[in-house]
Amino acid sequence: MLIKRLSLFCGLTWLLTGCQNTQAPEAPLVQNNVPAPAVVEPSPTPVSRKPEIAVALPQEVDDVWQRIRMQMQMPVSHHPKVKARIDWYLQHPNYMQVISQRAAPFLLHIVEKVEERGFPLELALIPLFESDFNIKACSSERACGLWQLTPLIAKHNDVDINWWYDGRLDVVDSTQAALAFFDYLQQRFDGNWLHALAAYNAGEGRVARAIEKNKRLGKSTEFFALDLPRETRRYVPKLLAAAALLKNAESYGMHFPPIQNQQAVTLVELPQPLDLSVVASLTGISHQQLAKLNPGHKRFPAMAKGANHLLIPADKQALFASQLDKLPPMEDYNWLKYRIRPGDSLSVIAKRYDLKIEDIKFLNQLKTNQIRAGKTLMLPLPATASAETSLASSVQYQVQQGDSLWTIARRHGVKLELLKSWNNLDNDLIAPGKILVIRQ
Repeated sequence: MLIKRLSLFCGLTWLLTGCQNTQAPEAPLVQNNVPAPAVVEPSPTPVSRKPEIAVALPQEVDDVWQRIRMQMQMPVSHHPKVKARIDWYLQHPNYMQVISQRAAPFLLHIVEKVEERGFPLELALIPLFESDFNIKACSSERACGLWQLTPLIAKHNDVDINWWYDGRLDVVDSTQAALAFFDYLQQRFDGNWLHALAAYNAGEGRVARAIEKNKRLGKSTEFFALDLPRETRRYVPKLLAAAALLKNAESYGMHFPPIQNQQAVTLVELPQPLDLSVVASLTGISHQQLAKLNPGHKRFPAMAKGANHLLIPADKQALFASQLDKLPPMEDYNWLKYRIRPGDSLSVIAKRYDLKIEDIKFLNQLKTNQIRAGKTLMLPLPATASAETSLASSVQYQVQQGDSLWTIARRHGVKLELLKSWNNLDNDLIAPGKILVIRQ
């Protein structure tokens, strides 16, 4: 009996053990005609996700300084010269207050132009140390404007400089020229922005020679290893220091007063030269405001001649557009460049050319009646008056040996200044054989 029970127990044990290694049938097992409960797979534990935080685009932030900060590309430098410049900024905590006030009308325009070219936004900080954001700044080397463009660089980048207009003092023309020059320099130096910055200050030839010299000597060609003028060795650290301060303003304790990230000024196209004093009176924009935004117009508020645009306050754009058709064009003058002679006075000159003293002072921005021999005045001769002596009633005269402009003018009964004006002469020098136009 015992043996039978043991045999039965062993048989059941073998059967159960064998079931663990046998593939389960496709149909569920049935016990007492009741289907086995279905196997329910456990539900995966839900993964907790942090709510997505919308990140503002640079164009959407409130502060232009923040817009620059978000798009910086240059690596942070810990060079002692950079640190020394950072210390200088920190020792002048009110400096950024002044800079922000000056930059407020213009900084966003500069930032947008840098963005359009895909350049490092650090470049928008260059006027901070080039000119202290003083748009009318000029150096002893005749570099002028926010970007301190020299006459040569301005000329190579199609910036007009004439009696009426100096594009170096215009934020639109000067920014376009400066960034075009940087585009050339960064390509010239294979995308090395520190070399390009050094070349902007010292000249591309000097930087290229310094690089070649270090290559010959087996030395590093990175900026801080180059043998460059003292001013240039300080120039690049100024930018790197300003960028470092802006990037880590809180840790340095440096405050950048916010500049609103929307246009404070608007660029308007001029269909024709306009009298800016009339623009001011019809739009309610003060002379001082127009002059501050448009210092490139050198004869302000006389005329807007020499550029085809103006910067006006953004809130005046609609009013300006509505009044544009009412703005009279600049009167048509034949301008005479007159060099003041010893013994001249404003009353003598005004009487000689049938002009008003007030008009001469206004057009030449003279605050007093004092004039100095050797200086130049621009005198407006009405075109209607000169039309009577048009080219149709003119003669040509070939200069002879021994002639002078004075003797030719006297011989033909015309004024010396008119003779020079008709022939676009800036001085009294003439050569035998030259053909002069003399209007009768």
